[in-house]
Amino acid sequence: MGNGNDTLFLAELVGATGHVYGFDIQAQALKNTREKLGPAIDQTTLYLAGHETIEEKIPAEQPIKGAIFNLGYLPKGDKQIITLPETTKKAMDAILKRLVIGGRMIVVIYYGHAGGEAEKHEVLNYCQNLPQEKYSVLNYQFINQKNNPPILLCVEARA
Repeated sequence: MGNGNDTLFLAELVGATGHVYGFDIQAQALKNTREKLGPAIDQTTLYLAGHETIEEKIPAEQPIKGAIFNLGYLPKGDKQIITLPETTKKAMDAILKRLVIGGRMIVVIYYGHAGGEAEKHEVLNYCQNLPQEKYSVLNYQFINQKNNPPILLCVEARA
């Protein structure tokens, strides 16, 4: 969930007929997201839990059209509380099992912190090894910025 920006974006995108699930391990992120959502909270389920719990929280038969991961730490939060390669890969596995054809999983890798390089390496390796028959994986990067600019990956399920 972070500060709720992507959760709000997705809730507005899906409208009254869709549903958004949000995950974060920090109570502050849950609070920030609830405040940001306003009336859009009706089409969301927010979990004070790590993204690695997707498998147990979202039913296996629930189709997913889109997912957004922002890796790293909560902006303006405790930089010691970070996402981890093992939990991130577990969460991505859970999303890909549910991702509909044409659905997209967006992964934004923020890696300019302790532990960030290791997660970046693991996530890039994970995505590079997805079978091309099932997924198209795009890597968007800034090429003219310094200081560990974020990397955006887009994984699209293919027919």
